[in-house]
Amino acid sequence: MSLHDPHLSFMELALEQAHAALFLTSPNPRVGCVITSKTGEILGLGHTQAAGHAHAEVMALRDASAKGHQVQGATVYVTLEPCAHTGRTPPCCEALIQAQVQEVFVSILDPNPLVAGQGVARLRAHGVVVHVGLGADKATALNIGFLKRMQHHQPWVRSKIAASIDGHTATDSGESQWITCAASRADGHLFRARACAVLTGIGTLLADDPTLDVRAISTPRQPDLVVLDSGLRTPIKAKIFGPKRRIYLYCGLQSLSHPGELIYPSEPHLAKPLKEKVRALEQLGVQVMGQPVAQKRIDLPFVLKDLARLQMNEVHVEAGAVLNGGLLGEQLIDELILYMAPTWLGSGKGMSNMAKTHALDAAQHFHWHDITRIESDLRLTLRKTSQSASS
Repeated sequence: MSLHDPHLSFMELALEQAHAALFLTSPNPRVGCVITSKTGEILGLGHTQAAGHAHAEVMALRDASAKGHQVQGATVYVTLEPCAHTGRTPPCCEALIQAQVQEVFVSILDPNPLVAGQGVARLRAHGVVVHVGLGADKATALNIGFLKRMQHHQPWVRSKIAASIDGHTATDSGESQWITCAASRADGHLFRARACAVLTGIGTLLADDPTLDVRAISTPRQPDLVVLDSGLRTPIKAKIFGPKRRIYLYCGLQSLSHPGELIYPSEPHLAKPLKEKVRALEQLGVQVMGQPVAQKRIDLPFVLKDLARLQMNEVHVEAGAVLNGGLLGEQLIDELILYMAPTWLGSGKGMSNMAKTHALDAAQHFHWHDITRIESDLRLTLRKTSQSASS
């Protein structure tokens, strides 16, 4: 298909609509839709709204109606297969069928088992001509977390690290504010904003007392916060409790079901302070989560699987060397966002604490996905070589 093909131009416009929903739709996918007449006139535009509200196709149909346009016989460009099930909103494929559109271009099929080709099948069963694949790479990139969660029951895990050019995140004394420039820090907030949740560890909370919210850019929603704190050491007066958002805290206590009641030690002198701390956290709105087996270390694979259960598509990690090392050691990080400052510290705190690698063939390998200059810094984006997701 030619770069000047009108179908490609209209799908690019639909992708722009989908991108406008980047910070809005979680846990739903980011979808855009364009409706055109037989003569190529744009009749309606729309993108998916916040969860529970209208999807892209319905927004585009409403836009066309508000402008006084008839859509019978129209062509539709949509970046994800129209849904075929009734959830919090009616099926979008039925809305298109009832609108009597003639042709639909779809970027990618929806792997959600409730859809999975059924939307396209129902459109075709009603005589609508459907094409699949136009704009697939960009539509996939916009929904990389949603697609992974649907296909593998895991969120897309993206770890952001700011470091000196020789790989240190702080001086030996722990000073880290600020290694990278203000523009890099603002850019990092873009990745926070698009995530379903920001994930951190107790070490970061105790060392830095961060808020870990989105501040540097405008966003319609704050991502959830997930704290890994095996020993329930999170301070009640920590700054994370300032922003309005959901907070999940995974501790080392056992819980036989999720969500479920925590199982405390049988010894009263051990159980009492833990119960008091959990009660205090719950009064702050925190949902305290246990794990399948009580232990001093957090079961990282379990946490990510549980976050997928909570419908989290993209998890943005902002943590220290211990948690980054744990996630890397379990091969749970899909994408690294490294902000590298042109500063040479000589010594300091590293990016991750991991067991030593004694052979190159035992190392984890990533591929360069993007390299971008941000004022004085570089943003290096790397992805696991085993990932097949397009970008």
